Amino acid sequence: MAKNCITDVPGIRVGQAERVQDGWLSGSTVVLTPSEGAVAGVDVRGGGPGTRETDLLDPRNLVERVHAVVLTGGSALGLAAVDGVVQRLFAAGIGFPMGGPGEVVPIVPAAVLYDLGRGGTFANHPDATLGTAAYDAASAAPVELGNHGAGTGARAGGLKGGIGSASAVLPDGTTVGALVAVNAVGSTVDPETGELYAARHCLPGDLPLLDLPDPDELAAARERAANDPALLKPPLATTIGVIATDATLTKAQCAKVAGIGHDGLARAINPVHTMLDGDTLFTLATCARDPMDLLGFQDLLGAAADCVTRAVGRAVLAAESAGGMRSFRDAFGSALAP
Repeated sequence: MAKNCITDVPGIRVGQAERVQDGWLSGSTVVLTPSEGAVAGVDVRGGGPGTRETDLLDPRNLVERVHAVVLTGGSALGLAAVDGVVQRLFAAGIGFPMGGPGEVVPIVPAAVLYDLGRGGTFANHPDATLGTAAYDAASAAPVELGNHGAGTGARAGGLKGGIGSASAVLPDGTTVGALVAVNAVGSTVDPETGELYAARHCLPGDLPLLDLPDPDELAAARERAANDPALLKPPLATTIGVIATDATLTKAQCAKVAGIGHDGLARAINPVHTMLDGDTLFTLATCARDPMDLLGFQDLLGAAADCVTRAVGRAVLAAESAGGMRSFRDAFGSALAP
């Protein structure tokens, strides 16, 4: 947990790019694998997903490894950002080999979240230029949390959402990390107490010291939510993310990790997987370590779900007010211990 983010997994890099002025409030995040790719799986639980290349990840299908995963704002329009990543990979000669040198097809699954219009102009959405910028920014450095990349225009219930990450090291030395763009119809906060759902599952150092918010502050937040025009009409949302590990896994095992990762979302967001969310989690396995036994795999499943929960909590605490959406810090300032 050196950086407490997905880039603690050796070989994993993350790049982010966003636009936040002149009617914009959206962005894209790319998770890059080692050049040889990573075995991958996916689990889609929300009722309104927007995705690319998820059928390819079915264990019954041919391609084993992917070369990047893109998380992006812009709803289905935002899938245009993926082309910028694909073209960069192609230029670098990275992809599924199809013949001679340079004859490759980069495999880049993706998922979108809904943030259209949150910066003021409905038509503004990530495109190939933004995807290229995210690719060019990729590094193994700690991931910037909050209002960055796919989390730029994110909303979580009545509060500002964002991008979050967390990691863990298993007793056998296996590393697992999660990166989540929190943009949910449901709330990340208990409406009765103001407690962040994820907080009780977080580790020391994940979050600042938190208290329950002042009752008057909580009542004011409830009143704002009750009169928020964005919440009075059927909202569109979607929480998307990537789990990565250096374990050696099959495509089927990666799909299982992604599925259990959704348990982590369910601990941090309520309700989750609604018909108005397209909640989607990917898993990447770089396969740098020896295969693990059954009990080791079970440990990995539990740690992956925990990382997802912790990443959601860290996203919400790192988010800053924007686009008329108040952050947890601004809405519940009394919960932050002095």
